[in-house]
Amino acid sequence: MAPSLEENKAQEEMTVQLVEFSGDSQLEAATPTIATWPQPTRSNRFLKRFSNNHPRMSRRLSRIAKYIRGPRPKNPRTVGDEQAAFVPLIVGGGDEHNTYRGDTFICAAANQLGLTTNAKGGCASLELVGNFTDFLPATGNGLTSIGFPTVFPLSFRLGPTTALSHCEDNRDGALAFNIIITWILFVILRPRAIVLYWCLVCIGFWHISLFSQPRASPPDLSAAFGTFLPTLFIAYAFWRLAFRFTMPAFSKAPLEASVWYLAPFWAGVLTNITFDKIPISRLTASDLSKRSGAITALVIIIIVVAILAINQVRVMRKTGWLPHYLKWYIIGGLVVLVISQLPGLELRIHHYIISMVLIPGTAFPTRMSAIIQAFLLGMFLNGAAAFGFDSVLQTAAELQQDGPSGSLLPSFFTNSTNFNSSIAFVNQTIAWDVLADTWDGFSLLVDDVERYAGIALNFSLAAFDPTIPHFFRLAYTAGDTTGDFTMPAVLWPNGTWVDPAPGPS
Repeated sequence: MAPSLEENKAQEEMTVQLVEFSGDSQLEAATPTIATWPQPTRSNRFLKRFSNNHPRMSRRLSRIAKYIRGPRPKNPRTVGDEQAAFVPLIVGGGDEHNTYRGDTFICAAANQLGLTTNAKGGCASLELVGNFTDFLPATGNGLTSIGFPTVFPLSFRLGPTTALSHCEDNRDGALAFNIIITWILFVILRPRAIVLYWCLVCIGFWHISLFSQPRASPPDLSAAFGTFLPTLFIAYAFWRLAFRFTMPAFSKAPLEASVWYLAPFWAGVLTNITFDKIPISRLTASDLSKRSGAITALVIIIIVVAILAINQVRVMRKTGWLPHYLKWYIIGGLVVLVISQLPGLELRIHHYIISMVLIPGTAFPTRMSAIIQAFLLGMFLNGAAAFGFDSVLQTAAELQQDGPSGSLLPSFFTNSTNFNSSIAFVNQTIAWDVLADTWDGFSLLVDDVERYAGIALNFSLAAFDPTIPHFFRLAYTAGDTTGDFTMPAVLWPNGTWVDPAPGPS
């Protein structure tokens, strides 16, 4: 299913903190284009609402955090006749004024231009341009944008001029401070093991919530405190099941304990960085098949986990605890097998759940157990603090997010065989086949903007510029539900019609 402009903008707002507005509005340039659209479609309404909410939006100052090459869409985004996935959405920027399409991720664009850096963030000013034609691709600072050779009703330009101060992101300083504090606790203050453990839990959780991976900008303290209490209860279970048997064994060797615990703990806390280069985001067949190197990475991870598991099984057998653990893991596995068969729900193993499953198996006073449980504790805190306790069972719609739903696709009646380029462009129409069962209308995207929603079987091109290419995608609708869009059909200025590729966009 094609993502709407609303979804793209909502995702972008997660990556940028709006600090100040200044200047006079230039949104009027886009208004005539909006007014001439056939009817108030969803994208149309978004642009009007965007204008109303930000009437002085022609120039704004933005403070941008580090690690700004994200977010990375996990499902393909169709731009014209191209698709992008697992990379920040950047469209345009290659003209002399560095003009970007309106749904471009602002922070990634600033990074591409060198106005900010991925290491320290920075500040930039944004000028809203409005209607623009022919977004040229560009490459800079390791980021490549997509070209879009036609018109789009919203665009912006970035500039270095800003009156903001304190533009550098200081989360590296916070990380260094917290690492030093935990090292002082382990090596110099050396409190009891249970005190050390709770210090790790609290410092790690709030470092993620406030600095390394907050859920919003500024950090959402309400959501953080809402997650903190259940996190403490689960952390207490970790202490009772595993850590109280391992951490005290290193109380006489504080330097050694700091090595075995702190390095893997902070690697787990910073999972968003340490695992960033691994081409796996979700353990679903569709994701693994789409990403280059994902299968290889998964195999390597499985081998490493298997080696560590075999080592822990060896320790359990030597200590006589293997039957006990084997019994409970078998019972747990059977429970998971049963609930995974519930109708309408799909099993989703989040990384905080992986930690909850594996930590009990590290309840032995060995160096390897200390390393594993420290990393798993950090990974658990990362999952809980950054994302919350998502359900182990989720519906197909929740897992789908903005990806294709597998719905029935309409088909264009107009094709490369029957399109008559000798007819004047002002008299050209495109047509599609009749409605299928259970659907009550159509949605037509022209140049990635919804231009028509209704029951008609054709659409006039009289309002469009014949000197630029145009891209058409079609979907069925049923009430407020829109099905998957087709891949784009393309009409080139020379009159050539290119049929859409099979499958959804």
